[in-house]
Amino acid sequence: MQEHRSLNDGELSALVQRAFQPTEQDTRIAVLTDLPTSPADDLPAWKQRRQLAADWARRLDAMADRIGLKADLYLYASVGQNNADLPTMAWPFHQGSLPASANELDIVTAEPFASIFGQHSIVIAPTQFSTTAPLKLAAARHGFRAATMPGFSVAMLPALKLDYVEVDRRVQRLKTLLDRATAAYFRFETDAGTAMLQLDLRHRTAHASSGLVTRPGTAGNLPSGEAYIVPYEGEHVGDASRSAGILPVQFGDEVVAFRIEGNRAVAVESEGPASREQAQYLTREPAYGNLAELGLGVLSDFGIQPIGQILLDEKLGLHIAFGRSDHFGGQVGAAQFSSPAAAVHIDRVYLSETQPAIQIRSLMLAMPDGETLPLMRDQSYAI
Repeated sequence: MQEHRSLNDGELSALVQRAFQPTEQDTRIAVLTDLPTSPADDLPAWKQRRQLAADWARRLDAMADRIGLKADLYLYASVGQNNADLPTMAWPFHQGSLPASANELDIVTAEPFASIFGQHSIVIAPTQFSTTAPLKLAAARHGFRAATMPGFSVAMLPALKLDYVEVDRRVQRLKTLLDRATAAYFRFETDAGTAMLQLDLRHRTAHASSGLVTRPGTAGNLPSGEAYIVPYEGEHVGDASRSAGILPVQFGDEVVAFRIEGNRAVAVESEGPASREQAQYLTREPAYGNLAELGLGVLSDFGIQPIGQILLDEKLGLHIAFGRSDHFGGQVGAAQFSSPAAAVHIDRVYLSETQPAIQIRSLMLAMPDGETLPLMRDQSYAI
């Protein structure tokens, strides 16, 4: 396929060397990809991504003598939700045509994920549904490092070829500011008027995801370029979260206004089909309303454009996530949802291309010394 030839052997090898910086202790790399549970659930882009994963595993293994890493491909049954817990088993795949669905896999040949993680110090996961949350948690337990690539497509290839030293510099600066900040104050403009939101950043440490995954026990997206932090969720007795206000999110042509109290979306203030649907979702899954992440992407400053896929789009600018936060050091995980399969982490990306009916008029960071730092003005960084 043309998609596979878009990253040649030299670029593929360079990607692994740059992202993971392998050492002599690294000898095996696992490529993980998910299968639909039935052929009826499949999509052309999903099938292409599985073929890309198989192609990468094959070519990396062929370069084992050069890069010092034997590569193995593993298939597993789709969990059907972004950031839901992984199944317990996966299947090694060596050659031949890829199965069309998980129904074709033989349980006798399955291996526990725990065993796979114990044998591989590096993991790459180009998948349909995001594995970022479960792989972050598994990496910390098993000591491997992982690059998660949910929804990856060849449209993202330009973002794999950036100057990640400069990306890292910018991301680290934003992380330092988020570490110091006690609160973030937003002013959004929509057709319905101004929406004000405060996010409580106390008691938290920010994270830097710059496309470099070099420390054992860690996992991050690839491509990447963001600093992010979990707003304080109020877990300390007698110290409630101060996150409050209105958070607008555009669904199609409709802007849904979420009322935030105690770092949770507790109600929907707007009217319309999407508003009713989101209100029902909050009633059905209250943990979905948790504000799980404030993310600050930097890749739009490098000329990268949104492509309608969250893996890349969230790295371009401001995003705020709903749902689980435990993989980032927060308090909300699969146990807070109605079932592990219902656990989600959903990013809402605030770009002119992704939410044109909402404008970021300002984002201010409150600092411990009383200073207020203008971080964004009119959709762009002010620093």
